[in-house]
Order: sequence, then C-alpha cells, then structure tokens
Amino acid sequence: MKRAALLALLATGTVAVQAQSFVDRARVQQVEPQYESVQIPRQECTSQVVNEPQPVAASRGYGGAIVGGVAGGILGNQVGKGHGKEAATAVGAVIGALTGDRIANSQPQDYAYQPREVRSCQTVNDVQQRLTGYRVTYEYRGQEYTTVTREQPGRTLPVRVSITPMEEREYHRSN
Repeated sequence: MKRAALLALLATGTVAVQAQSFVDRARVQQVEPQYESVQIPRQECTSQVVNEPQPVAASRGYGGAIVGGVAGGILGNQVGKGHGKEAATAVGAVIGALTGDRIANSQPQDYAYQPREVRSCQTVNDVQQRLTGYRVTYEYRGQEYTTVTREQPGRTLPVRVSITPMEEREYHRSN
C-alpha cells in the first residue's frame, strides 16, 4: 500500500516537472459581438363590433281570426238546410277563424339588431437578438489565434502558456 502511494506521488511529481505553465498577455486585434435569434411569443388581440340579429317577439294579432271566422261563418251559412245550416255556419266560422289566424300570424319574424363585441386573439412570435459572447482575434508571439469569450476583453487578453518538452524523435519529425 505504501509502495503504491509512493509511486503515485513520484508520477505526479514527474508530470509537474515536465509540464510548466504561466499566464501572459496577448494583444487583441479584433472583437466581434456574437448574437443568437430568440423567438418570444406574445398574444395579439383585436376587437370588432358586429350587429347580431335578435328575434323580436311579435305581438299576436286577433284580426285575422275575427275576419276568418266571419268569412267562414258566411260561407258555411250558404251550405245546408235547417239544423245542418247552423252546424255548417258554426264549422265554417271555426275553420275560417283558424285559417285567418294562421295566415295573419305566419308573417316572417321581425329582428332587431343588437351590437356585440367579438374578440379574436392569435399568438405572434417576435424575434429578438440576444448577445451570447464575443469572438476575439488576438496575437501572441507572432501567431494569430481566435477564441470566444463571455465578456468583452480590453486591449489585451490573459492567456495561459504551457511548456511541455518534446521527445527528440518528435522534434526531428517536425523540422
């Protein structure tokens, strides 16, 4: 157990010796704000006044029943003899009254127009631009780099520089 802990400590120390890093400043060359489009829904409503027909209760007229009853009685009186004449007069008066009433009160209904507000709504998406960060182009030791930052940098940008030794074989391959 002690031997494994000692080996882990030595390995960590070896890595620390091989890789070194420090913070330096790089010169900022260009900053471009970065945006994204965001849809924000909202309700858009309109109101319109319409005239809506409302049936009006017509007053019931009895003139048609009276005229029909008299006419039916006269016609019934022309038919039959004796007691049959009286019965025909009575039946004619009843049928005439019913027919006259139906004709007089079967007129189309009257309507009064009542104003009523009709409201209609729909969802509309507004598009807004939201700042997400800054695309920063900077120069460090003759090399140009690009990164995205959350906040707008000043004239310089802090950079972490790491130094790691190369194997001899890697060095000769790259040159």
